[in-house]
Amino acid sequence: MCLAIPAKVREKSGVNLATVDVLGVTRKVSLDLVPGTDVGDWVLVHAGFAIEKVDEQFAQETLELLRSMPYLEEETTLTGDAPSEFTGTMYSDSGAAAANVDGAH
Repeated sequence: MCLAIPAKVREKSGVNLATVDVLGVTRKVSLDLVPGTDVGDWVLVHAGFAIEKVDEQFAQETLELLRSMPYLEEETTLTGDAPSEFTGTMYSDSGAAAANVDGAH
């Protein structure tokens, strides 16, 4: 199963590349799979690719769900080193979102 996290497109550059913001962290991603994406749009990002456009309400609800996970608040961030007991893929109760918390940068 592939899982993705919402990100807001902050700028577009090059051919189908964008800088996105995920909880305050920016990353470059490919927009090849979501043509017509513009600055300000929300996308689901997985493995360096935006794979689907989503509305802001869905994105915010999903990010809030991720923020509410106690072990993320206390022990790690989505971009930091994960404690060994949390290494792997994290699934939400609703299946709506997840994040890779393997500590890789």
